[in-house]
Amino acid sequence: VQLVESGGGLVQSGGSLRLSCRVSGLAFRHSVIGWVRQVPGKEREDVSCITVNDRSTYYGNSVKGRFTISSDSAENTVLLQMDSLKPEDTAVYYCAAERLYRVREIGYGTGCGNSLDYNYRGQGTQVTVSS
Repeated sequence: VQLVESGGGLVQSGGSLRLSCRVSGLAFRHSVIGWVRQVPGKEREDVSCITVNDRSTYYGNSVKGRFTISSDSAENTVLLQMDSLKPEDTAVYYCAAERLYRVREIGYGTGCGNSLDYNYRGQGTQVTVSS
């Protein structure tokens, strides 16, 4: 399984960025894909996830209303549109993926579960928001 992120960078507060995650080696339509972020010295945070087959989504409270996750099954790609960015959004963002059946096996009866529980992760992309 390979996850390749792109789209990070430096942006001013209030600006927007779009992260992309291209997935290979996994049955995309039978997967859950999410984003995890981490700031050095702090715990990893579950940002957002999507169940590809029904496009149900989850957003962490800190990003709800500002970030939008979407999937493109033709391109095996998940996008994270980040608007109204704040300095506290500065972090390394990792794409994460798991097989849907495993998310159900570990107890998430509906939805995409928690990206922190996914087995597969990309190399990460830095997002820096200046004040």
